[in-house]
Amino acid sequence: MGQNVFGSSFCFDAEVRTGAGAFVCGEEMALIHSIEGSRGNPTPKPPYPAVQGLWGKPTIVNNVETIGNIPTIFLKGADWFASMGTETSKGTKVFALTGDIKNTGLVEVPMGITLRELIFDVGGGMTGGHKFKAVQLGGPSGGCLTVEHLDVAVDYETLKERGAMMGSGGVIVMNDKNCMVNIAKFFMDFCVDESCGKCSPCRIGLKQMLDILERITSGKGKDGDVEELQRLGEAVSKLSLCGLGQSAPNPVLSTIRYFREEYEAHIRDKSCAAKVCLDLMHFDIDKDRCIGCSLCARKCPVTCITGSREDKYTIHQLDCVKCGNCQDVCPVKAVSRIPGMHPEVAAKHEAEAKIANHHDD
Repeated sequence: MGQNVFGSSFCFDAEVRTGAGAFVCGEEMALIHSIEGSRGNPTPKPPYPAVQGLWGKPTIVNNVETIGNIPTIFLKGADWFASMGTETSKGTKVFALTGDIKNTGLVEVPMGITLRELIFDVGGGMTGGHKFKAVQLGGPSGGCLTVEHLDVAVDYETLKERGAMMGSGGVIVMNDKNCMVNIAKFFMDFCVDESCGKCSPCRIGLKQMLDILERITSGKGKDGDVEELQRLGEAVSKLSLCGLGQSAPNPVLSTIRYFREEYEAHIRDKSCAAKVCLDLMHFDIDKDRCIGCSLCARKCPVTCITGSREDKYTIHQLDCVKCGNCQDVCPVKAVSRIPGMHPEVAAKHEAEAKIANHHDD
């Protein structure tokens, strides 16, 4: 940055180090260990980095975004920067807008902007004429908010109160075609993969939560699973060593808080209304519309469709892998994706569960 800055004896060099991209290295001690050439694991505090950090020296850890604000504050003054934002969250914030909206990319907006302004004014609104359903804020371990929160101010305290967080500034907008249970599973799978595994609550607890979510989305959910997810999520949040484990349950806890009925439908009705969870939907052929062209049968990878031009075609549900080829190739749209597990498949799962329970006993 310069030798003898402004004629003083102060000299300052900046060195850029490239990390391996580990999500856990967003935690300050894990980042410091990574820079030192060690495994990127967090460590208990104190000592805090400001006392003993990089190579044992006092260290200040900031995001690039924070450092990027410094030149402008120097040039225009602290009062100018503080004139934007809210009482407790000053200045501007950079968000990464993505998902089912028209305008995606990085945007810089004043703190305190409402979600409605961020999504519909800056983001241009929803694509394809779909309705807004939810927005996930704060990165992979952020929480999900709903249409009832569109007029909520985006600041640190307000988001935290509602189960979300500012985090890295990630904003994923979702339309009404999304299944929130599947969304929670997607983010939990990411957090399990990115956990460093150092502390047991994060390493074991997150995997248990993922196992329950996978069971629910595959039609094997049972009464008590939602409560178990809440219990595990709260324990992992309180007992994990670093911010990854402390925030990783957010997608699950927030979707249970605001979309609990979707969890209940998956567990009790074995149905995914969004028709996203493959094990909780099935394909069927409307024989009144079927013209007997045999395209569906010819494109089926597991040959589970049989019939003729006269008898029309039928899908054998126990063999169907739900690839969707039949629906894609049907020229008359006679194949439909129907929410709910087919009765034949449900009966098979029930029989398998009884056998498993018998063996456990």
